[in-house]
Formats: sequence, C-alpha cells, structure tokens
Amino acid sequence: MMHWWPYGYGMMGGWGWLGMLIQLAILVLLIYLLVRAFSRPASSEGRDRALEILRERYARGEIDKETFERMKHDLNG
Repeated sequence: MMHWWPYGYGMMGGWGWLGMLIQLAILVLLIYLLVRAFSRPASSEGRDRALEILRERYARGEIDKETFERMKHDLNG
C-alpha cells in the first residue's frame, strides 16, 4: 500500500518524533549560545569602563573618597 507521502517515511526519514526533538534541542541550544555570546561582553565592558572613569575622577580630585566608595559600591552592585 502506498503512503500519501511520496518519499517513504516522511520528512523525518524514519526518525519520527525523536528526529524532531533532536532538531528542536539543537535550535534551542543555538539560540541560548547566541544570547549568551552577545549579552555578556557588553555588560562587563560597560562596568569596567565606568569604574575606570570613576577612578580617573577620583585621581583628578573631582570627587572625594566617600563619594568614590559609594559610587564604586553602586557600580559593583
């Protein structure tokens, strides 16, 4: 008896639900890795640069020690 799908076992080629789950897992993993890769560097670079600017302001005498410590604590969150 012929199946309605002309390629034998369908789009999954015999793997059925397992093949679909593997493809879904790969897609989710790729999305996770992309989000992780693009979100981390921006946040750590921003904090490092802000702390560097804060240190420069303190070194130039624009802010006092108490203000420096408070702002440093705010940056480190």
